[in-house]
Amino acid sequence: MSYETLFSIFNFGVLPFWALLIILPNAKITEALVHSALIPLIYGAAYVAFLVIAISGDSPAGDFGSLEGVMAGFATPVGMLAGWIHYLVFDMFVGAWEARDAKRHGISHWIMIPILILTLMAGPLGLLLYVILRGVTKKTWSLAEAA
Repeated sequence: MSYETLFSIFNFGVLPFWALLIILPNAKITEALVHSALIPLIYGAAYVAFLVIAISGDSPAGDFGSLEGVMAGFATPVGMLAGWIHYLVFDMFVGAWEARDAKRHGISHWIMIPILILTLMAGPLGLLLYVILRGVTKKTWSLAEAA
């Protein structure tokens, strides 16, 4: 199977989970699939596998101490695939957390929909907007919640 095909499988594979999070936030299937460790574990295992292939292959392993080193790590399809899966799993994790946290604090799901879409498309921007929303609605974090 080509890396392009694997990219498509993983890239589009998260979309049903995002759809559940956005369209059916309170459904049992959303709770069972999106708010569990299942998807992060599956994607995490794939990430580790591709990372091992990237590091052990003929490609430049790169290092995380310089921009040039990171670019070298992404210079091959398998390295880029590992990096992309990293983004997918963490964006999904953050989006699921945002949805749970918003529900706990009584933030309307209708307000959360654009934030979740932004988290899917541009993870840190969605997270930033959610944190701003929490501050604006005075639903801020306490030290006990942070711990």
